[in-house]
Amino acid sequence: MIPRLEEYKMRWHVESERAIKPGLAAILEALEALGNPQNTLKVVHFAGTNGKGSTLTFVEHLARQHDLTVGKFMSPCIVDVHDQIQINGRPIKPKEMDAIFQQLAAAGLSGKLTDFELLTTAAFIHFKEQQVDLVCLEVGMGGREDSTNVVIPIVSVIPSIALEHTNFLGNTLTLIAHHKGGIIKDSKPTVIGHLPEEAREVIQQIAKEKNAPLYEIGKQFDIKQHGNGEEYINSHRQLTISGLQRQMLGIHQGHNMALAITAFFEVADALKIEVIEEKVHVAIREAQLAGRFEEVLPNIYFEGAHNPASIRTLVHTVKKHFPSKNIEFVMGILADKDVEEILTILEEVSDTFYFVNIANDRAMEATKIYQLSHAGNKIIIDDVVAFLQQPVENCIRIVTGSLYLLSEIRRKLNA
Repeated sequence: MIPRLEEYKMRWHVESERAIKPGLAAILEALEALGNPQNTLKVVHFAGTNGKGSTLTFVEHLARQHDLTVGKFMSPCIVDVHDQIQINGRPIKPKEMDAIFQQLAAAGLSGKLTDFELLTTAAFIHFKEQQVDLVCLEVGMGGREDSTNVVIPIVSVIPSIALEHTNFLGNTLTLIAHHKGGIIKDSKPTVIGHLPEEAREVIQQIAKEKNAPLYEIGKQFDIKQHGNGEEYINSHRQLTISGLQRQMLGIHQGHNMALAITAFFEVADALKIEVIEEKVHVAIREAQLAGRFEEVLPNIYFEGAHNPASIRTLVHTVKKHFPSKNIEFVMGILADKDVEEILTILEEVSDTFYFVNIANDRAMEATKIYQLSHAGNKIIIDDVVAFLQQPVENCIRIVTGSLYLLSEIRRKLNA
């Protein structure tokens, strides 16, 4: 359930399904009834298993530093439905959402879409009405049959590919890459991160078939340690940007930063604007994403890792930045994840776990996670907010396992 979405559906008598239904027929019909607002937008489209949100955030900050008005559509929400649709970092206002739902009702869309399709449609309407210069658009799941895949983007970005949502996308990297690669469009450039070889081959083939230029980290561009910062190198454009400093922790965020800078050069070409090196420095320095190694309270971090690939990255970051600290994990997770493998990976750096329930139909019960865990110190807690509000000393406490969990806790902390 998307927090507060039901309020608008009930107020304007617009029904939609909570179910996940891959396919574009329904949303294309809905958008046609609304005059195809998506066709007016300049878009950067993001798909991938991990890194979408972070890479999107870097692109957003780069664009805003270059005086562009930026619409952003992402999922899941940070607090509630409003922050999934933003312009220049400002969530859509309730009165704006009301006006859009009035249009959805008038167009006769009740009962024809899923929740995510309905929200995607609302985002397109909002961005068209507010005449944004650029839209950063994050895929909900997969890519090829995702409701966001109705745009012709300036550039497509795929930071990573790993096994996920296997019940919808398939149980091999080849099948999953086929879905992610669905966002590649004819003659439009695509920027990719470090992909497993079998996934990379699929993406290369799709790009070749689409005659789409393909830029890959480690080939046409790269990121390297340079003095006290990092250096972005683009051999295709024959340029370097040195001394980059970022807030977002982890080597993987350096890779995401490099993808974002590469994608933004494509945006700049399309919009006929000049990339200013100093503005790149400021954008990278200021970029921060909620739930990505975010310190929300002293010694308490939110990290939205929720699959084995992102959990391995989390463990790597912990080893690098907190090598001598005691680590504790607060964890809730969805049942369709590889929970046993995730626990095994986390147990490399901690023997202390606190398991919590998530208010989500897809969540695994805390008692079940407890049974799967091999940690020596483990406990189930009922009031996670009260627990997190207690002072933390002599350790680092990391809340992880699900972005839905982070959203739920954040709402309660802010209440």
